[in-house]
Amino acid sequence: MSKTEQRMATRIEELPAGSLRRTVLESARRFKASWVELARLLSEVKRKGSFRDWGFDAFETYCTRELFIRKQTAEKLTMSYGFLERHEPDLARDPARPAPPFEVIDVLSRAEAQGRLPAGGWRELRDEVLDNPPPAAALARQLTEKYGPPEKAARPPQPERLARLASSAGRLAEACAAEKAVPKGLSERAAELARALAALANG
Repeated sequence: MSKTEQRMATRIEELPAGSLRRTVLESARRFKASWVELARLLSEVKRKGSFRDWGFDAFETYCTRELFIRKQTAEKLTMSYGFLERHEPDLARDPARPAPPFEVIDVLSRAEAQGRLPAGGWRELRDEVLDNPPPAAALARQLTEKYGPPEKAARPPQPERLARLASSAGRLAEACAAEKAVPKGLSERAAELARALAALANG
């Protein structure tokens, strides 16, 4: 058992049986076997804001610190589940039914969000995706050939870019301060960098 799995198992044992928080953690351990179940529960936690009741200031923080799931992965899971809810509600409600890999559904959900998947697009692709799902990269190429490439996102303005850098540096400094393995001098340099970037962002 890996260290992450050990930490998750310990937390699971500390939580009341049947509670939503414990159920999500248990689902996270079964993630690879059943992403739909975890995605459904994460969507519920995000929608209800339950993570705040559990002491987390943001959904992303809860995912990374308690479930050991990266922000990008949590976003893909919730977006993919939303796609299933809209287009295949029976599959979304029954995690026991086999579903395509979430990376495949993620490609479709992002294409839909970008306006690149027309109203009848899912019906055209449905049988292929459900019966013999292609690799996510192959599906992305297929969508590009059929509906055109995604529009390039405009680069955020400088104040927004600086604010993001300052925010990232602040989280890094907090993580360094909380980690005993990080030397004090290194932690202080991280905090100094965070303050400097915050000052730059605030102009």
